[in-house]
Order: sequence, then C-alpha cells, then structure tokens
Amino acid sequence: MRSSAVIVTSALVATAVATGAAVQSGKAWPPAVIAMPARSPVLSPADEQKTIVMPPGYHVELVASEPLVQDPVVVDWDDEGRLWVVEMAGYMDDIRASNEHDPLGRVVVLEDTDGDGRMDKRTVFTDGLILPRALKVLDDGVLVGEPPHLWFMQDTNHDLKADRKTLVTDDYGRLDANVEHNANSLLWALDNWIYTSEVDMFLRRHDGAFEVRHTLSRGQWGASQDDAGRVFRNSNESALHVDLVPTYYYARNPAMTRTRGSDEFMGHAPDDLNEVWPIRPTPGVNRGYQTGILRADGTLAHFTSACTPTVYRGDRLPAELYGNVFLAEPAANLVSRLVVSDDGSTLRAKKAYPKGEFIASTDERFRPVYLSSATDGTLYAVYMYRGVVQHRGYITEYLRDQILSRSLDQPLAHGRIWRVVHDTTRRGPAPSLAHASTTTLIDTLSHPNGWWRDTAQQLLVQRRDPAAVAPLKRLAATATVAHVKLQALWTLDGMDALDPTLVVAALHDPSRDVRLSAVRLAERWLAGDDSVRAAVLALTSDPDWEVREQLAASLGIGHCHHAPSVAIADRKLGW
Repeated sequence: MRSSAVIVTSALVATAVATGAAVQSGKAWPPAVIAMPARSPVLSPADEQKTIVMPPGYHVELVASEPLVQDPVVVDWDDEGRLWVVEMAGYMDDIRASNEHDPLGRVVVLEDTDGDGRMDKRTVFTDGLILPRALKVLDDGVLVGEPPHLWFMQDTNHDLKADRKTLVTDDYGRLDANVEHNANSLLWALDNWIYTSEVDMFLRRHDGAFEVRHTLSRGQWGASQDDAGRVFRNSNESALHVDLVPTYYYARNPAMTRTRGSDEFMGHAPDDLNEVWPIRPTPGVNRGYQTGILRADGTLAHFTSACTPTVYRGDRLPAELYGNVFLAEPAANLVSRLVVSDDGSTLRAKKAYPKGEFIASTDERFRPVYLSSATDGTLYAVYMYRGVVQHRGYITEYLRDQILSRSLDQPLAHGRIWRVVHDTTRRGPAPSLAHASTTTLIDTLSHPNGWWRDTAQQLLVQRRDPAAVAPLKRLAATATVAHVKLQALWTLDGMDALDPTLVVAALHDPSRDVRLSAVRLAERWLAGDDSVRAAVLALTSDPDWEVREQLAASLGIGHCHHAPSVAIADRKLGW
C-alpha cells in the first residue's frame, strides 16, 4: 500500500537537521564524515536544505517538492521555459515491487507563474503510463519513452494535456526488462540525431517524420553533450565515458576497435575518477557487506550507481564550471563534479576536489537521479525523495535487512527538485521562443547558454523556414566563436541546406572542433566533389589527434562506399 506520510520522533528530525547545519556552518571544506542516527526520517524541504553541503559560495534553492511533484526521474524544458517532468510513480511500490506494471506513471508540466523561481502550478500532460523513463519536448509535441514504446504525444488544443498519441517505435527497450537496465535518454545532439542509452537504437526527426536506426547500446542512465557535440555517458561503477567518434561508425565497420575513441573511460586511473566522498555513513548500499565497498568510516568508497552525466553549459554560475561534467550518485547522497581536459592524445577527466564532492547531504533520502543544465543558466538536481532507489531485481539480503530494519521503503510519493546557485548568481530570464521569428532564433544560436542555442537549432530544423537559409550561411561563414559556427553548420545540415563551399571552409577552420564536425559533414560529397575530397584528404596530416580519428572513421577504412578515397587515405595514414 502506498503511503505519503511517516511518523518519526522530533528528536530524530532535530538531530538530522542540526548535524547538517553544523557541517554547513563550519569553515573547513571538504567536511569530515558526520556520524548519523540509524533512522533516516523524512525531512521537510526546508530542513533537508540544511543538510546539503556544497563548496564555499554555492548553495541550493528549492524549485519544487511534493505534492507538486512526486517521484520525478527525468526532466526537460519547453521553449517557454516550462519544466516537464516524468513521474515514475509505479517504481518499487514496496520491497517486492508488487504493482510494478500498474499504469501509475505520468508526465506533468510545472510552471513558475509569478517568476519567483519556485514552481507553483502543475498540469498533468498524460498519465496511465507503465514506468515511463524518457522525455524530449519538440516543437509540436513530446516524445515519451514507456518501454517498449516510444510515443509522440501532442496537445492539439493548447491546454497542456495530450490528446493525440502516435507510436514511433515499439522497439524502445522491453516491458519486462529490469528497470535499472532498460531504454532511456532522448538527447537531441548537435548532429540532429536523438541519442539513447541502454538500447540499440537512435532516431531523428527529418522533415516532419521520425527515422529510427539501430546502433550499439551505450551507457546506463542519461546522456549529455558538450559544445562540440561529443556524447557523454556512464554506467554504475564507471564514472564517465565519451564517444570520441559517434557510435554508429563502430556499428557499420567491424574493423574499428571499440577500445579507442568510442565509449572511452576518461580517468587516468579508475580509482582516481571512481572514488566518492560522502559526508555521512552509507550502510544502505547493495553490497555493503563486501570488503572494500565501504570505508572504515562507513562511507561508500567508489561509485556504485553513477548516472546522469551532465555537461554544464549555462551562463549564470561561475565560469570555471562551464564544460565540466556533473554526475549523480544516489547511493552515496551526492553529486560529483569532473573537470574535462585534452591531454594531447585523448580527453581526460579528473575530480574537481580532493576528497570532496560538489553536492553532498547528510540526509539519506537525498537521492539525485537526474541533472539538468537549465534554461535559467543554472544546474538542477532531480530525485525521488525516498530511502531506497535500488530495484527489486538487485536487492541483496543485506540491503533488504537495511531497508526493513530502518523503514527506508516508506513513505513514497515524495520528490524534490533543487537549483544550484552561487552567491554571485542572478538567474537568467525565462525563454520565449515558441513564437519567435526566424531572425530571433538565428540570433539565439549565439546565446551564452547552451540550452538556448540547442533549442534554437532544434526549432529551426523542425520548422524548416526557407528564409533561414541565407542568414544561417552568413553566420556559418563569419562566426568567430567555434560553437556558434558549429550550430549554424549543423542547423543547415538538419534543414538539408548545407553546401560544399561552407564545408570546405570549415575543413580549414582554425578550431579543432569545427574541423572535426566538417569531416562528418563532408561525407556526402566525398565521391562526387573534388574540392571537398581534396580538403578532407589534406587532413590526413592534421596535427590534432581527434580530427585524425574522425577522418579514419568517416572514410570508413575497409567498409565505405567511397572506395577510391579510402585507398588514397590508406596510404597516407599508413593503415
């Protein structure tokens, strides 16, 4: 039976809050581990906030909590800045997951009607779903992942409620798959393909229709991209991976090894990147009985449920965070910050803080499962507020005893969304792009917030206004900022309006990221355009390692339709 309340003693609440508050008031950071009571009472949002610890200058603000939002697992934003939320209300209704296939899931829309930064209006867009787990808001509808179905749902009378439902594919995972390993993610990336996790498919919307293709299954929960369009994922105990070469190249060419370029682990040594530093003992983890899982102080030593890698591309937090990757560890009640850099031969990541995390809480029910680089320029953390998030299929006897002896399985129907801010933060304005002119959308491709740029690109590609082509070509030819030039080029490509002259110019661009994309954009002309082919082959001596890797993948050595070009490249590259 679902329960929305639990009785705890006031002493337990006071202890939990006072302990977290004491950590926050101390000057030393990272903080030491704090001993906590065995029981983990439900805290109000105000009390929970006092348990959340961050580096000096950073703190969180409440965006939404129960009953306005319940069991949130994924969010997305529309072009008016409204927050769309997947609520997985059927997940682990009890320790046996008795009602797992009951149609309890929802997609809701949250709005901040008075502009104070806190959501105050809730509209149920659609309900009656079985364990929904993915969401992508498009120009005229919403993609909703409900394995094995991927739906395109539309609101035709503009009341924020779905009244039309079209099946895109019934191959989006499986109904009976373990919830922790089922299809998720709908990331519209720079190349206008929508990437997934834990399923061997990806798709795009081309000229109003959905095209679905098979690929290699990647990652476990969540996916994100940087300004160059690289896709980041992770899995359980492995903190961060990156597709240096898009996955489909590996699927089409069996001669390409998967140990370089695709899904590459980004740490110098696994222990360096995979260590976590909770600020409270974490006995309620699945393998806490095994040697090495918990430290002597009772804290989780390494990631065990790393998820939702998110590249921060906003403009309202300190500039040092831009391009960093944030990832959640719900088992350890924390969010980690990783700094990504190029070591001259590959991309590497390192923990931002020695023995410290970006967000950590003494509240055991702080279970971040999704992060979002938001419209207002900040970073959002989303989670079911509950004592356990482990699925039935992976609950050991040890964890079962922890759950039952400490009443971690109840209550349910709670949820929290927090905004990360800095003392210097002034939130950006809400977007108003639903009815923006083509000119406004093109101007938005230069916005300092990556969400705005991505959304402008996606709207331009979906609307396909012929009047956008000429100004987009001018922007692609004249932009001096690499990510602006990239978004103009890929927008043109998504509109089928790119021409080889722009591609040749991009192949000579001083920016590595522009040349990298230009190699991919050039592929359609390799067989028939001498100028494009010559410019591509000139990159066989490019000084940048990543350009050369993409060149090898694009030429498809041993498995490409452009055989004459491949033969030339084979000799020059020595492969």
